[in-house]
Amino acid sequence: MVPRAILLVLSLIGSSVLAQYDNSTDNLRYVDQLIGSANGGNVFAGATLPYGMAKAVADVDSESNQGGFTTENGRVTGFSTMHDSGTGGSPSLGNFAFFPHPACPGDDVNNCVFPKTRRALNYQTDSVKATPGYFGITLSSGVSAEMTTAHHTSLFRFKFPATGNGTNPLILLDLTDLNGSRQDNATVSVDGETGRMEGSARFLPSFGTGTWVGYFCADFKGANIKDNGIWVNSRADANVKDLKINRGINGGALPGGSFVRFSTNPAEGVLARIAVSLISSKQACRSAEAEIPDFDFDTIHTAAESAWREKLAPISVSATGVDASILTNFFSGIYRTMVNPQNYTGENPKWSSPEPYFDSFYCLWDSFRSQLPFLTILDPVALQQMIRGLIDTYEHEGWLPDCRMSLCKGYTQGGSNADVVLADAYIKGLSDSIDWTKGYAAVVKDAEVEPYLWSVEGRGGLDSWKTLGYIPTDDFDYKGFGTVTRSVSRTIEYAYNDFCIAQMANGLGNQADKEKYLERGQNWKNLYHAEQKSLLFNGQDTGFTGFFQGRYANETWHTQDPLWCSSIDPNGNRVCSLQNTGQETFESSLWEYGFYVPGDQAGLISLYGGPAAFIKRLDYLHDQNITYIGNEPSFLTVFQYHYAGRPALSALRSHFYIPRFFSTTHDGLPGNDDSGAMGSFVAMSMMGLFPNPGQNVYLITPPFFESVSIKSPLTGKTATIRNVNFDPTYAAIYIQSATLDGEPYTENWIDHSFFTEGKELVLTLGRNESSWGTRVEDLPPSLSEYVGFGNGTGDGNRTAVVEKRLVRREGMGRVDFAW
Repeated sequence: MVPRAILLVLSLIGSSVLAQYDNSTDNLRYVDQLIGSANGGNVFAGATLPYGMAKAVADVDSESNQGGFTTENGRVTGFSTMHDSGTGGSPSLGNFAFFPHPACPGDDVNNCVFPKTRRALNYQTDSVKATPGYFGITLSSGVSAEMTTAHHTSLFRFKFPATGNGTNPLILLDLTDLNGSRQDNATVSVDGETGRMEGSARFLPSFGTGTWVGYFCADFKGANIKDNGIWVNSRADANVKDLKINRGINGGALPGGSFVRFSTNPAEGVLARIAVSLISSKQACRSAEAEIPDFDFDTIHTAAESAWREKLAPISVSATGVDASILTNFFSGIYRTMVNPQNYTGENPKWSSPEPYFDSFYCLWDSFRSQLPFLTILDPVALQQMIRGLIDTYEHEGWLPDCRMSLCKGYTQGGSNADVVLADAYIKGLSDSIDWTKGYAAVVKDAEVEPYLWSVEGRGGLDSWKTLGYIPTDDFDYKGFGTVTRSVSRTIEYAYNDFCIAQMANGLGNQADKEKYLERGQNWKNLYHAEQKSLLFNGQDTGFTGFFQGRYANETWHTQDPLWCSSIDPNGNRVCSLQNTGQETFESSLWEYGFYVPGDQAGLISLYGGPAAFIKRLDYLHDQNITYIGNEPSFLTVFQYHYAGRPALSALRSHFYIPRFFSTTHDGLPGNDDSGAMGSFVAMSMMGLFPNPGQNVYLITPPFFESVSIKSPLTGKTATIRNVNFDPTYAAIYIQSATLDGEPYTENWIDHSFFTEGKELVLTLGRNESSWGTRVEDLPPSLSEYVGFGNGTGDGNRTAVVEKRLVRREGMGRVDFAW
């Protein structure tokens, strides 16, 4: 019999109860949640369900505690149940933390330490245990803490040291968050008999505007209650059961909360259950009682493991000859793609809707490149729900979000990249209950209407965009407001956003829109400064001329050095983010943005002087460490050799970065995980099919395994990539030939039907680069015609080949590339 709690958990995530027990492939054993728990990885290392709202872990006071816990010797300040993963910036969430005391000295509650900064304790480093759905740790006080979760509810088990008769363990609840952002009028009420705590508080988002209110409901079981009450600052009182607290006037939030003290100290520990809600504390109580009715820790833990096991089950690999660290790297990366965003369906107080609602998109600028495309393969059911939620946000708030957290609008970093997310899902055939007519209206609004606050939605500078064909440096924009910087990166991203809208227009049969947005999709050319040189910071000429550059409204050029904001920029104080003094590129250099033309690589290659010159420039970007693999704009550059007819060099670059910059150690990530962006880069690189998001294109490189199989959750068919002559030392990483379903296959890319139709791609490998995938007719689609490649075995004209491909796809019921 399947326990009731398991059924409740699985119903929330749309799982099949029986499938998990029939599954013989247990990929959970390869997941290490502590990868990225040091050196700014900022991952959430604790217990949660896939896309779960409840995320339980120990919070520490180290610098990189954005996800709550780090392995960098921070002190534990509490155990909270809301977190994000890999967000960077300010610490996120960490609301309503518990903290356990073995006893109050002299059995006086006022002798316990309450404020967060004073109660913090070291933890035993060898006690940390993190597995899917579970986190455990022991404090220097001797208190051990274990935690597991359902969807909205966390269950903690605290075991206190036996220190003799009269010991009365105490658990406090703190009305604050990791960042101390709590605003005025937080409340808590304690039931004197049962110890139930209910309350709420208003907080700030970590990377956005506005405020949000969180609610909680906490209960305890396993020990008799001695007393309970509230505390403020460093004093407590069991005679007071209700608290409404001011923020305070001296910086951080005024310490305050509630407590419960026990008259017994059972060896099996005290269980603390807490549910969270964005609607009300009563709804939090209902979630707690429905999801964890019996405080059965083992049952809830088992259910959480089962949920993760099922999510990871569609992918299987051959482990023959492969070092265990490769498997751990791969499956841990996959795991992190499903921690954020979070499924807040039923918890949105801003509007009433039958549509799903997902939150914690940190940010689409990061996740559109590989995380969400990866979910198109592994978890399309969840991605379809996310797409519906994004469109529903447009329906009720007027705009697609580019970043969103805690019901708040997050800051837009570049373009309106929800356009890419929707286009990617549309051209790959996702459709279940998605209103694509409304979705198309949403992306068109991004392209045509300027919002008042384009700092958090839509695009700014649209008058200039439509008249000049670029966003000017120091643009005169009186219709909407945001930080008037990033003119180059915004122009280049807007161009690709419009290119993606053209793909949707093509599929919907809107020929006029298709042509309009394809034309705007070429606006990137308007910022190409053919005479722009690039010198190293020692004055040495890089040898390359011609870069994108900022341009004023009068068409004269700006003068940003192409290497500013690059990884080799020696000026650590240069502002390259959203500040008013920022540069014309966001978190990246003109050098790196010089490759971001995903829809027209053929045109870019021609602009740079042909394939040989393009490869030389791309090599320089990587060899001189101008790019930084710990930031998302670098991802596609690893694989852009495909477009220049050198797919072998993409394989070589992929193996250069993995595992050198992505390892299985605690500091094994090159940057913060950005809600699974880094994890998906590892997963898709190792799988051997890397996306060009917004297009039905996966660039083929050899998997890091002898074989990889992916069962489509939509069709039930299994796609397989198999390496012949697989070399686990990775000396033989060059494709010599390939077959697709037994037929010779020379194209260096493949489309999404590979997954949905369950095809088999067999790659024969060797130690030397071959001619496979190098002819013009083998290259991925591009808006412009490929020139300068020679005739190969074809006529050197890409157009004829594309026309054949277009006809073939029309026969499958969708035209998925605009020409």
